Amino acid sequence: MQLDPVEMKPVLNRLKRARGQLDAVISSVENGQECKVAVQNLSAVSRALDRAGFAIISKTLQHRLQDTEGPATEEDLKEIEKMLLSLA
Repeated sequence: MQLDPVEMKPVLNRLKRARGQLDAVISSVENGQECKVAVQNLSAVSRALDRAGFAIISKTLQHRLQDTEGPATEEDLKEIEKMLLSLA
């Protein structure tokens, strides 16, 4: 399934925020700031990436369940399961 850029706008926004937070981590390390700041930003980046991944998988699953071509195949379900496990 192809991702629809319009439907993925919230995911894109989340990813762009994560990129900004990652830039803050890099900057804090380069500038010798306290490790607490870097770790807090890393934690925020990690959560944002996980949520973006789950949102993408959720949209994929929604589309597959609404697909008019018939029920999801065993192969479809295995692919979705694989995507979910890759985020674990």
